[in-house]
Amino acid sequence: MPVTLPADAPVLVLAVPGAVDDVVTELATMIRVDNPTLDLRLISLSDGGADLAKEFAAIGNARTADGHAAITVPLVTGPHPRVMRSVREAARESEADVVVTDPLGPHPLLAEALHVRLAEKGLARADRIRLFNVTSPVDGIIVATAGGDESARGADATAVLLAARLALPVVPAAFDGRPTVADAAERLRNIGASRIALAPFIIGPEADAERVSALTENFNCAAPLGAHEAVGRLVTLRYGTVWGSLDPDYDEEFVEDDPH
Repeated sequence: MPVTLPADAPVLVLAVPGAVDDVVTELATMIRVDNPTLDLRLISLSDGGADLAKEFAAIGNARTADGHAAITVPLVTGPHPRVMRSVREAARESEADVVVTDPLGPHPLLAEALHVRLAEKGLARADRIRLFNVTSPVDGIIVATAGGDESARGADATAVLLAARLALPVVPAAFDGRPTVADAAERLRNIGASRIALAPFIIGPEADAERVSALTENFNCAAPLGAHEAVGRLVTLRYGTVWGSLDPDYDEEFVEDDPH
């Protein structure tokens, strides 16, 4: 991101699939500290996208310069059909010049963040030790996301990235679809795993908290990604990448490198 944004830079709208809670507020604060001239707005999708459509329309009506009024980043780690549909429908309804980015993942930064969350609970080594004779706290990991079957399929790439970091079998699951967490646990047991950990591949507001709590109580479980710095970096990366593709005057020198 450029250190200073021009006055006509698109507004960054963070589309939150749930309440704008403490996690989302902390994430927004982190982004604003790193990007003080960025116009960042948090809009909940709890009403199905009506508030988001109103916000898009208001931004578009206030726009005096040519160019895109807003870039909206859905606050989800991967494919989430309901959230993406709500955001796109809100953009169409508003008739504003709005661009919707891809979800935040899959991305190596999210695999790194999952590793950190597991290590914080003592469920993984904190560093990427390549001495395979060192005993790991667990022998299998479930990466569980929200967004149904499509979300679970999308989490497969992150599972592969995490498996490469930890040299352990990692399988995806969905809190609200298939394969279920129980399906994933059975798959790991069938290949010999007995010490299974669960890594919630969610930021927080996109998943039903009671459902997540019920499904994780029988596992050693890491914390959700929450306001991890990797999430904030990916929000600004999605914004900067889209803006750079739309604006020929955008200074690519300042765009954060994508570690793919």
